Amino acid sequence: MAALTTGEVEKLTGVKSHVLRYWEDNIPFLSPQKDSFGRRLYSSRDVQIILRLKHLIQEKKYTVEGAQEQLVLEATNSDKTNLVKEINMLKNELIDIYRIIQAQKGEEPDGEK
Repeated sequence: MAALTTGEVEKLTGVKSHVLRYWEDNIPFLSPQKDSFGRRLYSSRDVQIILRLKHLIQEKKYTVEGAQEQLVLEATNSDKTNLVKEINMLKNELIDIYRIIQAQKGEEPDGEK
């Protein structure tokens, strides 16, 4: 996804530009890049954060500070979940390797190679 302008993000998310600027000032990890003219350019990650903020603030009635804390918590849990998945995949690979080694030992006479 190419970078989106403030107007495009406003149309896509339904969040007004002044609200976007306020969130940028108060949510440290929402920081769109700026082009050489100083116009904001939002990445797909920025748009995802904006949509999540909109949901938390408008529908779940979080404060901006509460929504920020929730986003940090979600990001932390996501990182932990990904780490656990990677560890489990490595564990399964090690078990497979162990089984292969054991099968090869069993196939060779007297355990010799």
